[in-house]
Amino acid sequence: MNDIRRSILWVIFGFSLILIWDRWQIHNGNQPLFFPASASAPAASAPQATGTTVTSAGAVPSAAAPATVEGAGAPAVTTAPTVTHEVTTDVFKLTFSSEGGTLVGAELLKHAAATGSSKDQTARPFPLLEQNANRTYIAQTGLAGGPFPTHKTPMSLVKGDKALADGSDTLELRFESEPVGGVVLAKSYTLTRGSYVVGVKHEVINRGEQPVKPQLYMQLVRDGGKIDNETPFYSTFTGPAVYSSVNKYEKVEFADIEKNKATFTKQVNDGYVAMVQHYFASAWLPAEGAARHNYVEKVPGANNLYRAGSLLDAVSVPPGQMVTLDKRLFVGPQEEKSMEQITPGLELVKDYGWLTILAKPLYWLMEKIYTLVVPNWGWAIVLLVVIIKAAFYWLNASAYRSMAKMKAINPRIMEMRERLKNNPQQMQQEMMKMYRDEKVNPLGGCFPILIQIPVFIALYWVLLSSVEMRNAPWVGWITDLSSPDPFFVLPLIMTLTTVIQTALNPLPPDPLQAKLMWMMPLVFSVMFFFFPAGLVLYWITNNVLTIAQQAYINNKMGVPLKFSMPSFK
Repeated sequence: MNDIRRSILWVIFGFSLILIWDRWQIHNGNQPLFFPASASAPAASAPQATGTTVTSAGAVPSAAAPATVEGAGAPAVTTAPTVTHEVTTDVFKLTFSSEGGTLVGAELLKHAAATGSSKDQTARPFPLLEQNANRTYIAQTGLAGGPFPTHKTPMSLVKGDKALADGSDTLELRFESEPVGGVVLAKSYTLTRGSYVVGVKHEVINRGEQPVKPQLYMQLVRDGGKIDNETPFYSTFTGPAVYSSVNKYEKVEFADIEKNKATFTKQVNDGYVAMVQHYFASAWLPAEGAARHNYVEKVPGANNLYRAGSLLDAVSVPPGQMVTLDKRLFVGPQEEKSMEQITPGLELVKDYGWLTILAKPLYWLMEKIYTLVVPNWGWAIVLLVVIIKAAFYWLNASAYRSMAKMKAINPRIMEMRERLKNNPQQMQQEMMKMYRDEKVNPLGGCFPILIQIPVFIALYWVLLSSVEMRNAPWVGWITDLSSPDPFFVLPLIMTLTTVIQTALNPLPPDPLQAKLMWMMPLVFSVMFFFFPAGLVLYWITNNVLTIAQQAYINNKMGVPLKFSMPSFK
């Protein structure tokens, strides 16, 4: 039975590693190991758009195409020199292009470009949106369904200051196109102090003699490159995402787009389309109830460019009339509390997957500790783990008492196994009798450990996904909890605590199992040399508290506290 108990513990340990790997795969946008998504989305589940039929995304002009609407037969718009306009608020430095009045740059002033540079006041702000020779990530809008202004049409800045004035809460910029097919498109961007949400008002003005029915499209265009903070041991999802009340949050992998295997909800009346990366996201937020066709695809005629957008129902604009379409654009960090207040489901871009039900309360508790107890995310992590361990104290105590009893009788079991190694049946009988006489349950330590595994995996993903860890200092040389320890001090401490924790457990009677029990945690510890310091800190705290509780219970039961070391000869 002792061997069975060991085997079950190893199965639990191995299964927890598989769960972490599976969650890692899902976070990267890959298919999960368990219950993978079906190859095709259920066609009947999406609601149909009401009113005028929404055309397919093929009506949306390509980001790489000349300034004509594909298939509309419109003449090319006269090429004009492209001019950029920079605008600064308390949280943004935005760059707009005269080509379509497009948002081609967004630097987040409260987030440094490089991790570990929070104390460097000269550090460049984080560039979320940008367009240059190495990277493309921009937000575009325009009109489809005819020879109308698009994101390629030249526009003039007719109103707007370069900076948010002191004492003012809003700043507005207005771009206006020349008539194309008798239609003028005016875009007004409203920037609000302290907000990462940009109001985008589209005024469709019909200066022709016939009524027109244009369709407004909003899209995010991004290259397929990964961000720089990934390692061979952990990675995060980068790519488009679609949310609706029908199928909730759906990530789309760039590789699936390339293979034409992307599945997501297309015809909806609510939700958003987004581009997601580690810690940051952008999303177009059409009004609730507005029928739309979502599209996620490779940009036609472009290499390594992808777009995710929404094409709205056509609107009828009589001659000499104007129709106004108010939309919003989110460009910013994945701050869970803020995103919850912007629109339903936006907080899901900070993806916890199937452990959301556990992860969200853990994040809430950690944020409360940071706000009310100690304004340091490192100490907030430590206190959170202390609270979790305290909540599971009696459950852990049961497991450690079982281990202590097993350790106390382990020498007798070893002697018996050696004495009866040629008589397995008698050995099992005497082992069972010993367990009954000593009131030891060889499986007593398994169930408490099994219950806690999802909680600590959920906490793992909370720490990995929270932008608050980025450039957050703890003590001394740890100036960024989202980056690996530059001197590997924390990983070394974690390895040491793992060794101590392993040594406090009774050794399996089988010598090979004993060696494996020592080798596996050490191999597992190697990964943490490349993990963010916040994750390593959480694991160290858990290890230290486990060792302390185990030592206390051993002492209380009169079991000598000694290290069990296998023979590696």
